[in-house]
Amino acid sequence: MRTKILYILSCCIFTLSLATKSAAQEIKTNEGIRIPAEREPVQPIMDSVRIEAPVPVITLTPKDSIKPKKEILADRVTYTAEDYMRLSPRENRIYLYNNAEITYGDINITAGRIVLDNETNEVYAYGIIDTAGVYTQKPVFTQAQSVVRPDSIRFNFDSEKALVFNSRTEQGEFKVLGEITKRENDSVYYMKNVKFTTSPNEENPDYYFYARRIKLVPDKKIVSGLVNMYIADVPTPLGLPFGYFPMTDEQTSGFIIPSFGDDNNRGFYLQNGGYYFAISDYVDLTVLGDYYTNGSYGLRMESSYAVRYRFRGNLSFRYEKLINSERGFPDFSESTIYNLRWNHSQDSKANPSSRFSASVNLGSSDYYQASTNQMNTGNRLTNTLSSSVSYSKTFNIQPQINLSIAATHSQNTNTEKINMTLPTVQASMARVYPFEPKVGAKKGIIENINFQYNFRGENRFQTTDSLFFKPEMFEDAILGAQHSIPLTTNFKLFNYLSVSAGTNYTESWVFRTYDRSYDEEARREIVDTVRGFDSFRTYNFNTSIGTTIYGTKNFSGKGKYQAIRHVMRPSISYNINPGFEHYYDEYIIPESEGREERVVEYSRFQGSLYGPPGKLFSSSIGFSLSNTFEAKVKDSADAEPRKVKLLNNLNISTSYNLAGDSLKLSPISVRGSLPVIQNKLDINFGANLDVYALNNENRRIDKLNIQNGGSLFRLTNANMSFGYSFSSRDFSGGKENVNRLENQTFRNGGRPDDLFGKDMDIDGSFYDEHEADMAEEEEEVESENSWYNFNIPWDLRLAYTLNYSNSARQNDISSHSLMFSGDVELSPKWTVGASSGYDFVNTGFTHTQLRFARDLESWRMTFSWTPFGVYKQWNFFIGIKSSLLRDIKYEKRRERDRRL
Repeated sequence: MRTKILYILSCCIFTLSLATKSAAQEIKTNEGIRIPAEREPVQPIMDSVRIEAPVPVITLTPKDSIKPKKEILADRVTYTAEDYMRLSPRENRIYLYNNAEITYGDINITAGRIVLDNETNEVYAYGIIDTAGVYTQKPVFTQAQSVVRPDSIRFNFDSEKALVFNSRTEQGEFKVLGEITKRENDSVYYMKNVKFTTSPNEENPDYYFYARRIKLVPDKKIVSGLVNMYIADVPTPLGLPFGYFPMTDEQTSGFIIPSFGDDNNRGFYLQNGGYYFAISDYVDLTVLGDYYTNGSYGLRMESSYAVRYRFRGNLSFRYEKLINSERGFPDFSESTIYNLRWNHSQDSKANPSSRFSASVNLGSSDYYQASTNQMNTGNRLTNTLSSSVSYSKTFNIQPQINLSIAATHSQNTNTEKINMTLPTVQASMARVYPFEPKVGAKKGIIENINFQYNFRGENRFQTTDSLFFKPEMFEDAILGAQHSIPLTTNFKLFNYLSVSAGTNYTESWVFRTYDRSYDEEARREIVDTVRGFDSFRTYNFNTSIGTTIYGTKNFSGKGKYQAIRHVMRPSISYNINPGFEHYYDEYIIPESEGREERVVEYSRFQGSLYGPPGKLFSSSIGFSLSNTFEAKVKDSADAEPRKVKLLNNLNISTSYNLAGDSLKLSPISVRGSLPVIQNKLDINFGANLDVYALNNENRRIDKLNIQNGGSLFRLTNANMSFGYSFSSRDFSGGKENVNRLENQTFRNGGRPDDLFGKDMDIDGSFYDEHEADMAEEEEEVESENSWYNFNIPWDLRLAYTLNYSNSARQNDISSHSLMFSGDVELSPKWTVGASSGYDFVNTGFTHTQLRFARDLESWRMTFSWTPFGVYKQWNFFIGIKSSLLRDIKYEKRRERDRRL
């Protein structure tokens, strides 16, 4: 042991020396990195005791030569899965399975299986196959409002680009199906082998457009190369070398493709083609035109405008140049027709003190009958055009003053006569009670005395269609003004009788009078027009007394009727109208062969705006009685009683002229309403009964009819009418039928319902006022049973009128007709309807229309047929329902040959 101590010490020293050399060598290696050491400056402390600053300790940290990687992801990536989330360190991947979801910023991906590769910053999403072998939980890629549903997807977080396989996405009304999609960024997609359609069944669409390659800009447009149209997976010859399909939700300007066809009198035509101008968010303009090969043409301009909480309206002008046959032929004719419509309504919140409104419909009297592009049958049967443009202003002062300025127009399309006022100025002052108390309610005859002031001025024109707005029209203008001051009062008499009394003073101003004389040589009356200011004044007096009488009969039994009440409102009135003979003159027609001398009285105000004042003094007593019968009905022992009207407003009225020399009693008027179905069907009736007899010339004589061998009353005329509208919803507790009172036919002076037939829009659809409600009911029915709809929706509208005349022993039913209109939905996709009527006087059918409509999912097919009559025609339409592809349609019309 001792002999080896020397060797052991030698080994230890050698080992220590090696360790020392190794440490020195390592330090020498790190000296290659020069890190300058800086001493932190320490400011000396100014104090009496000097304190030395501590020496800073400097630590040298070695710097790595490999630069760290920059962060690529701009947002946090979160992921979840229902079954498992597995991390593979060897592959540096994360596996998510079953209802997997990954979110990165505004990008969200859900799928059955998701693989996240951390090496390439890519994500792969797939569906999974369930136990039945069905590929489920397909990926859904969502970014902002854009949603894509592919079979699989590959997305790169670095470039935010993606490859999508068999993608399905919705862009506006379009459903786009692409085999391979490359997502360039959030606003551009490139797709290969693409199908896009508006069909609700995207898996098996009834039609689609097929393109090899397209560029998709979400919410803006689709730009494609060669595109073909397929119907039921069958290619059609309809194709384009390239396509552009706008998809913006905002209105945009663009061309409107016309429809083509042929006309019996004018040859082939192009109709309803033009351009749509999206001027702004408040107003637009549509310009449409028609052209026929024989030279006829038409132009239409339609504009709609609206400013929320202020006003809205629409303006339409139509002009047509119609040429029948060919130039040089004996049946050649040429005409020009036009029509102007304007509807404007002001929001009630815009200005409570002033209001402007307009409803204008004027033009050629034969426009609706002669126009070749008129699909609204209700307009064709309208024989009156009317217009009104008015502005009213209320001045909130004491007393309040109301001012209105209006222009009116009334035109008879049969006689072509036009009555127009331009303008009509009206002003009125609110009622003033000069003797009302300062505190409390008004009582008595004196305190209820009130008066007001009314003014009305008119500039009236009476002309014809051919002279409308020509110089001749303004030459015959009739100008006048009228002032009236009514003075009234009312009070209670014996606490049960209501008494009212009043007088009215009226002053009329005219600016044209007529002087009449007789020309003996020409043997005719001569009328001379005297221009200049003239006036006349009238006044009258009236009073009335009335009350209300109630009579009730209660039933003590346990029957259905609990009580019956009779309400009577009798009223007696007295009126005095003085005679104003001083406004009348006379001229003499001298004696001639076979005719004695005759004195003719006339007034220079005959033919003026308000006519002449009354010449004869009248003092008459009027009587009226209103009756209402009501019953309290209890349907069951536990039900609450309800009020039912048995007879509504049975009014009986007549008058007796105390100052008359004969025929003092006026015919007795009877009016009433008989409720048949509460709040549904009321039969309105009326009749006039005369107590005087007729002579051999069928003129009234001052002799009672009963004294002449007749009955007590002679029925001179009578009428009865009712209208009823009901549907299947009335028996199933559905919504009630509500007529659309602002449709085109009603604005043009026609009926608000479709008794004359339904009008067809440009897109081929029939207007249905219950379309939205029926659509909701269809969805409910289809959800319960998509094969058979055992609740068949239907609706029916009836209108009945009867007029009887016997004023001169004619004993004639002047009009007697029954009209109906109805629709039946045979299946959720088929609807048939008819509108017709029967005239029992002329023994013939009225205007008849047969129609049907077929809903082809994304297509619409309609057909209407008028089998006989003046407007015999048929119309067929088939086209795509979507507003984006409305121009893809086929339309065929056939009107009657007007020459026959």
